[in-house]
Formats: sequence, structure tokens, C-alpha cells
Amino acid sequence: MKARAKPGKSKLPYVLSNFAMTADGKISFAGGRFVPFGSARDREHMMELRAGTDAILCGARTVEATGTILGNGGEKFRRRRRKHGLAEYAVRVIASGSGSINPRAAVFGERFSPILILTTAAISKARLGRLRAVADEVRIFGRREIRFRAALGWLRAEWGVRRLLCEGGGELNWALLRAGLVDELHLTICPKVFGGSSAPTIADGRGFARLAGAIPLKLKSCRRAGGELFAVFIRAPKR
Repeated sequence: MKARAKPGKSKLPYVLSNFAMTADGKISFAGGRFVPFGSARDREHMMELRAGTDAILCGARTVEATGTILGNGGEKFRRRRRKHGLAEYAVRVIASGSGSINPRAAVFGERFSPILILTTAAISKARLGRLRAVADEVRIFGRREIRFRAALGWLRAEWGVRRLLCEGGGELNWALLRAGLVDELHLTICPKVFGGSSAPTIADGRGFARLAGAIPLKLKSCRRAGGELFAVFIRAPKR
């Protein structure tokens, strides 16, 4: 059920991005092949973040590569969500600019919460029809690229999404960062090196050509747990 935003509240959700990455900044192997490499504590951290958000956002390739169903981690986290006045399961949002996500992906086989798909006018009628058959809503934002500011405004107004968790991949996170939409960046730095000049990172895409264009962040916290570092950055104003 949709929960409309209350008048006077922010028009956009508070956005958190969460990634586990290697010491050399990779989030998967070259070619996009994903193998889980974070610890049990890292997975727990992911579920803790999910438990405090209204919706989870993932790119189509990430959903397919990982086989995720974007669940809540079990009864422990359902209790936590109820305690915070949230629905037991977060709304699931998939970004697929061309609508190429496989309608047989595992996420569509689990109907515990709404599934929304953000796409563009580039989607074919055939793909649009297939996705409408498996998702609760498919919305077009933009001609060739998803206009995420408009999309997030829609999530806030029409689905009551006040806190949104982005779980990748790198191109989706880059699009949100570039648009100034990421408020917190959570990084688990794992003691491994994957290498590979084409291996995905947390911010793939065109990138900036000059230092002046770089997105400034401020370190909010950093702690060690076992062999991993858990860092949280917040958006900082440009000088």
C-alpha cells in the first residue's frame, strides 16, 4: 500500500549508499562476476541498514548478478523495523534504464513487498509489458538516462519513502553521487586485492576530469571489526 508523504516534509528521501570493497577499491571481479567477499559482520551491517530504511534501490545488473531478493534478514530485523514504525519489509526499487532486467530474476519470485522499476523512454513495448507483469509499478523517468532526482521525488511523494538505501552497482551509485543525491556513504573495506583495470568500483561511469569537479565528503566515523574497516562519509558542501 502506498503511503503518501506528509505536507511540509522534504521532497526527497535521505539516501544512504552501502558497499563492501577491496583494499584496491573493487566491488567485484573484472567482467562484473560477483562473489561475496565481506565478512558475516559486513552482512549484518547491511541488514542493519536495510532495517532502518523504507526502500532499497539496486541496479538491474546487480540484482541479476547477485541473485538478491532484497529481503530483511529475518525476524530479528523485522522486530527492529516494527520498533521504528516501519513496514516489516522495505519497498524494493530496481533501476533498469533499458528495461533489460530478466523478468525471471529471483527477486520477482518473492512477493513479500512491492517491487518498483525505474526506467526510461528507451524501453521497448515488449520489455515494458513483461516487466509490468512481474512488478507492482513501472515508471519512466527520462528519455535515455533515468532522471533520479525526479524518480526519488516520486518515491517520496507516492510511496512515502523517507530513507532510501542504495546497494549498487557502481554506475547507479555514480549517477546518484553526480546528481548530489547521496547523503551518506557506507564503506566496508575488506583485506583483499582483486586487481583488474576494468573491475567495477563504487563509482563507475564517466567521472570527473578535474579535481575541482570532485565530490567532497566528510568522514563521519570509522571503526575496525576483525580485519575490516567500517567507514561512513557524509556529503560535504563544495568550497
